[in-house]
Amino acid sequence: MKQEMATYLKQNPRLTGVLFTTLLLLSQAGSVVANNAGSIRGP
Repeated sequence: MKQEMATYLKQNPRLTGVLFTTLLLLSQAGSVVANNAGSIRGP
């Protein structure tokens, strides 16, 4: 499984960039949500 994924990503370098960018954006979004969760006040 791991070898198949490595081979696939070598054959499709654009997908490697897409996956990296997606993970980067998700990690940033998680930080933003975590920071905003403490500042929301209830009614």
